[in-house]
Amino acid sequence: MLIKSAKCYPPAALIPKSRAYSTVLPWTNAGVLALSFFRWAEKQKGFKHNTESYNALIEALAKRYDEVIELFREMESKNVKATPHVFCILINGLGSGKRLSEALEFFELNKASGFETEAPTYNALVGAYCWARRTEQAYSIFQQISREPGCEPTVTTYEIMVRMFCNEDRVDMALQVWDQMKTRGVLPRMHMFSTLINSLCHGNKLDDAYKYFQETLDSGNRPPAQLFSNLKQALLDEGRKDVVISLGL
Repeated sequence: MLIKSAKCYPPAALIPKSRAYSTVLPWTNAGVLALSFFRWAEKQKGFKHNTESYNALIEALAKRYDEVIELFREMESKNVKATPHVFCILINGLGSGKRLSEALEFFELNKASGFETEAPTYNALVGAYCWARRTEQAYSIFQQISREPGCEPTVTTYEIMVRMFCNEDRVDMALQVWDQMKTRGVLPRMHMFSTLINSLCHGNKLDDAYKYFQETLDSGNRPPAQLFSNLKQALLDEGRKDVVISLGL
């Protein structure tokens, strides 16, 4: 740990540049200490926080939503230009905190600032709707991303959508999204396989669960032990011991 106490800061002369402060901030035990260090730094002679250091503090504060919004307003008042990354952090954080209206406010502000909306920002927005259980709006945005030139959905976008539909017990929609992903040549990650296969087992769609489990193996992924166990038990419960043996479960 670089900084052990809020009162034990290095002499200002040892860290003369904003970049150095923004490098240290994430190591200052995110939260109160990071904010304290930030405030100490801005009092040093000749020093002024820039976009980088505000970015670092906003990330360090994570889910301290009100303080993060206050910091953003402070940036505005000091004419420190926010970046798309800052907006993405705000939308993602507020969305996961189920503060959808505020997340939407910052999404619109990102556009009004003249930034093109990129995949990470769209992902944060889709995630915000998912946290608010606004499934149809989330899917509508996903479709918009899919149609918009120059802004292809990423593997993260597909993961968000598959997880959302699986959580809503709408596995048919999850499979539709999955098929679209594969058509576009996007390769799923292991935990995405796990989400889908577990949902198929839960919905008693064991033929599909078996199919995607086999696809997992064929793609070179090693499924986690819990996924082996879940699929094995679901198959045994349905008297499918032959399939269990063929898979070596």
